[in-house]
Amino acid sequence: MKILITGGAGFIGSNFIYYLLGRYPEDELVCLDALTYAGNLETLEEALQSPKFRFVKGDIADRTLVYDLFETERFDVVVNFAAESHVDRSIETPELFLRTNVMGTQVLLDASRKYGVKRYHQVSTDEVYGDLPLDRPDLFFTEETPIHTSSPYSASKAAADLLVLAYYRTFSLPVTVSRCSNNYGPYHFPEKLIPLMISRALKDQNLPVYGTGENVRDWLYVEDHCAAIDLIIRKGTIGEVYNIGGHNERTNLEVVKTILRELDKPESLITYVTDRPGHDRRYAIDPTKIHRELGWLPATKFDEGMKRTILWYLNHRNWWERILAGEYQDYYERMYSHRS
Repeated sequence: MKILITGGAGFIGSNFIYYLLGRYPEDELVCLDALTYAGNLETLEEALQSPKFRFVKGDIADRTLVYDLFETERFDVVVNFAAESHVDRSIETPELFLRTNVMGTQVLLDASRKYGVKRYHQVSTDEVYGDLPLDRPDLFFTEETPIHTSSPYSASKAAADLLVLAYYRTFSLPVTVSRCSNNYGPYHFPEKLIPLMISRALKDQNLPVYGTGENVRDWLYVEDHCAAIDLIIRKGTIGEVYNIGGHNERTNLEVVKTILRELDKPESLITYVTDRPGHDRRYAIDPTKIHRELGWLPATKFDEGMKRTILWYLNHRNWWERILAGEYQDYYERMYSHRS
């Protein structure tokens, strides 16, 4: 198969590229990424050595560029990871999220229709469901849970999901959608909770925790997520939504304290800061459908995954320190300026 992976220089997309390269040496992969703030081509340095992988810099909302790429490559499958994804940033600049997450998705859908893509897969988030009460641990998000968004980010992702499903119903485009819980693992951009806390703890800096830290998230190790998406694009039912959850619920404070214990750092580094507007209280996914239909279950327990994640950050300090210094954005120029 020839697979287009958009947003593949980001966290989950890059892990998915490495997952496919390791398991399907016959497949051809093309990554399209605009290399905005969270896209880091240095993450794909090893993938770029493979003759089965090609990188293209570009914006999914650029219709001319996208159509030219589809015309040349004739993709069998499109997996759309490309998205603005940070809630705080969406509160500051909502329009950027609408352009990429909604209009960019539309361009990809139109190109998939025009050039006969056999499967379009939209990578979404459990945040489209809103949140659950902290005092009802028996409640979980299912695929039938009504959409109830809390931020411009989640609203833009929900709009994209609905657009994807509308293209299935209106145009019979072969689509699937997955909604995942919070991911963690290698190559996670350092502004997100787990890598932020790891990097700051290693420097003995204060660890900012929103509110009282009681907000609950369901954590999914990124490799487990990649395995689920792989199953969906190869065996999933067209037109269906699949929830992908880790069954690893933790409060934000528990996550931070886990990191401090693993790094042998004091809890006195924790600093409580003013909560973000509209901060969702609890996310928890019921992955029964994907288990029943495709046999998927998360393989990585939270404590094991955290040990692996922390060890990765300890062994790859240059990667995240270059991001914190802003130097990672120079990598594309170093790699490609002499090729133009």
